[in-house]
Amino acid sequence: MRVITINVNGIRAAQSKGFFEWMKRQRADVVCIQETKAQEHQLADPVFHPRGWHSFFFDAEKKGYSGTAIYTRHEPDTVHYGLGWDHCDREGRYIQADFGKLSIASLYLPSGSSSEERHANKLVFMDILLEKFRAMRRMRREFIICGDFNIVHREIDIKNWKSNQKNSGCTPEERAWLDRLFDEVGFVDAFRVVNQQPDQYTWWSNRGRARENNVGWRIDYQMITPALKGSVCRAAIYKDKWFSDHAPLTIDYAIELHGVGE
Repeated sequence: MRVITINVNGIRAAQSKGFFEWMKRQRADVVCIQETKAQEHQLADPVFHPRGWHSFFFDAEKKGYSGTAIYTRHEPDTVHYGLGWDHCDREGRYIQADFGKLSIASLYLPSGSSSEERHANKLVFMDILLEKFRAMRRMRREFIICGDFNIVHREIDIKNWKSNQKNSGCTPEERAWLDRLFDEVGFVDAFRVVNQQPDQYTWWSNRGRARENNVGWRIDYQMITPALKGSVCRAAIYKDKWFSDHAPLTIDYAIELHGVGE
């Protein structure tokens, strides 16, 4: 099973850069998208609904903002829109597709980089989200939570570690939250199961020559429940062509999509 996640920074902008043509060649089973920045009625063009794919969108109420989507070659048993609290759901930040005992979700955490108020808002979001993750672990299901978490975990995950300690996305409290997600709640960073190398980034600033010099952050993840850890067999960050300021993260799992827990 192949799962891809990418923050497209505008699904229409990514389409104009060839994203869907690339996606169709990837032999993926599920593609999770964040920051669609579109309402579903604006995506009526068939290019946004490739043949052979099922597409599901969860839009933010505010136009041109946030939003998540899931594309899948396999029809889900159920699709869940939102997590049941206003900040998350009014901004279209979580959509989940269920396949048997496996759930695959697209999640977009807020960025706190624009102001202290936005950073504080992000921390509240994270506190609520952690309890949602705890509830997931109590279910008799396996989860792959794909998305832009807007947080790096360790020094290996960011180029300029020391100079970013006070910047949202790299603060000690945010990184400690990821520690709790891994150590207390039990989720696993699927990428690091198979790749422990430095300089593996998924986002680069548009300022300066960050992308050219690989001055990046690894903030896009596939977070998995522990039973799936042994099935992770390959991870790749695609950088040959750019569809966004984020790169697609592809992870292959040695499981069948409908074969988990059945």
